[in-house]
Amino acid sequence: MPQTSQQQPFPVACEGGLIKDTSVLAMPPGACKKLENFEPSITGGYRRINGFTKYDSNELSGSGSVLGVQILGSSVIAARGANLVKGTGSGWTSIVTNRTSAGRYNFTKYRWANTEKIAGADGTNQAFIYDGSTYTLLSSTGAPSDPHTVEEFRNHLFFTGVNSGNTSKITFSAPYSENDFTPANGAGEIDVGDKVVGLKAFRDQLYIFCENSIFRLSGTSMADFQIVPISRNIGCINRFSIQEIAGDIIFLAPDGVRTVAATEKIGDVELGTISKAVQSILTAATSADISSLVIREKTQYRLFFPASSGTAELASEGLIGVLKRQASGNLTWEWSDIRGIKPYVCTSDFIGDTEYILHGGYSDGYIYQQESGNNFNGANIPATYTSPDLTFGDPGIRKLLKRINLNYEAEGSMTFQLAAKFDYEDTRVIQPSAIDISEDALPLYGSATYGSGGYGGFGTPILRQLMVGSGFAIAVKISQDSSTNKPFVIRGFELDVVPGGRR
Repeated sequence: MPQTSQQQPFPVACEGGLIKDTSVLAMPPGACKKLENFEPSITGGYRRINGFTKYDSNELSGSGSVLGVQILGSSVIAARGANLVKGTGSGWTSIVTNRTSAGRYNFTKYRWANTEKIAGADGTNQAFIYDGSTYTLLSSTGAPSDPHTVEEFRNHLFFTGVNSGNTSKITFSAPYSENDFTPANGAGEIDVGDKVVGLKAFRDQLYIFCENSIFRLSGTSMADFQIVPISRNIGCINRFSIQEIAGDIIFLAPDGVRTVAATEKIGDVELGTISKAVQSILTAATSADISSLVIREKTQYRLFFPASSGTAELASEGLIGVLKRQASGNLTWEWSDIRGIKPYVCTSDFIGDTEYILHGGYSDGYIYQQESGNNFNGANIPATYTSPDLTFGDPGIRKLLKRINLNYEAEGSMTFQLAAKFDYEDTRVIQPSAIDISEDALPLYGSATYGSGGYGGFGTPILRQLMVGSGFAIAVKISQDSSTNKPFVIRGFELDVVPGGRR
């Protein structure tokens, strides 16, 4: 019989994120086999995500999915059906109602002559500009008839997907004149020889993402525009995956999520891919209605890829990527799963000092605000964390689990289920039932019980839970199935085990 004096602590700091591309024996102890609706936190650990609520209780007029959403000043601009509207959270005001058969919108926001504007393109109608009060259709001589992408760069508007068949052509307006496409005034066209997927202005350059290549355009006008290839064998799958984050551009390529900076480095083809750990999940994204956004204060990229209009919202998938500094000092991308958010379009931007994270409904006409509330528009948030199967350096020795010491940070009262899973969850091994954990918010002042109080916080930062069971490998599972409580952070844990016999 093993003695208590043989008890050995095994501490684990939670970092590394979701890993799907390696065996359980090779996974770092702090990484995850499953990380659903938790986000890698830039302050360490894994945090259960916030919910989302309706930005406005009024549904957009029209039918079908929301086709576009963008922030302009203090207003939200949204599109559904043939309608383009604006609102501030208490009803929608019509801008136009004649954008017939519109597809999903691409927007760009810019400021000329101290006036902030947006330009929008939907792939069917002519593009437009809007400054908060005046809507102008870009329909002058030479204007593209049906662009799907518009981007402001060097005081020109650039358009792609123009005129139905010219998929490799880029059209740009005259400087400071969105509706002037006269070559003599500085407008023009560029043909890159590959189907253009999307555009992104970044610092002093315009990046051109094609199906099988990427180019960089520099210069200030037609007289000195220069195009340089970045890659001839890597392209972009979907324009709605392109985002600027952490001083770089991120996009979805055939081999996963990439950054432009790493892809541009000569010979660093493998380095450019930052999502190898979750590549098996991304295989579902290639044929989905992709949308993406960034949460700037969290250095976070969210990629959504609901399978179809018939997929239930709670079954809809996505990924969270966070650029964070690990305990070793290295900057790295950590990933997790999202399940239960189903946008058709999404965006993020500031209104005043507050960052708004918005998405448009896939199956309805509402605009929703992410990072708001503790449920998914009334539905519970299912969340699961599962650690790697830990062998403590010797998979041939049985370990008797005595206790789990869980280091957490609560943002309010919380409930979850804590379980130990033995021997890779082998059905032939007795798996003890999960233990229901409930931690209530403690008052700042008042009575307290010795050993369980915490000043000014929610519960104690260390939960000491006695456990039963034994196995050659042990995994820790924390889950929430029906909670609408505030988020909490799993910082790490310590397993107290006693070595048993060798197999």
